[in-house]
Amino acid sequence: MRLKSLVGFCFLAFLPLMHALGPNEACNLPQELQSEIAEKYSGAKVVCLSDLDDDDRGFFQKDHGDACPGFTKVDFYGDGKEAFALVLITKTGAKEKAELVLGRHVGGRWETKMLDTTEGAPVPVVWSQPPGDYRDVDGKKKIRATRPVIVFAGYESWAILYAWTGNGVSKIWLQD
Repeated sequence: MRLKSLVGFCFLAFLPLMHALGPNEACNLPQELQSEIAEKYSGAKVVCLSDLDDDDRGFFQKDHGDACPGFTKVDFYGDGKEAFALVLITKTGAKEKAELVLGRHVGGRWETKMLDTTEGAPVPVVWSQPPGDYRDVDGKKKIRATRPVIVFAGYESWAILYAWTGNGVSKIWLQD
C-alpha cells in the first residue's frame, strides 16, 4: 500500500513537468526574446499546436512534424545569423488578432519588427523555405529569393511569402 501511495505521489508531483515537456515545448523561445516579446506585445503568445483546430494541426504536423507552428528559425537576412519569424496571437474579447513578427539578435539585444497582421480564423502558422524562385497566386509577380524565405499561412484560406531583397522585405500571395 505504501508503494502505491508513493507511486501516486510521484506521478502527481511530476505531472506538471511531464506536461511542460509536451508538444508545445517546441514553442519555447530564447529567454531574452521572450522578455522582449512580453514587453512590446503585451498579452500576446506564440501560436502552439494546441491553438490550431484539429484539421490545421493535422496539416501542420504532416508537413512539419512536431515543430512549433508559431515560430521558425531562419537566416532571413543571409548574414549567417538566425532570425525568428513569430506568429503572436492576442485575444481581445471574442476577437483574436495574429501578428507576424520578425525577431533578430543585433548588437547584444533583440530587435523586433512586425511584418503583417490578421484577425479572425484560421489561426495562422509560419515556416521557412529555401531560397528559390516563387510566383504569386495569379502568376503575375515573381520573387527570386537568394536567402531563405518565410511563409505565413492560414490553412485552406491564404498564404503569403516574405523574402529579404537586400533593401527591404518583399511579399507575394501564394494562396488567396
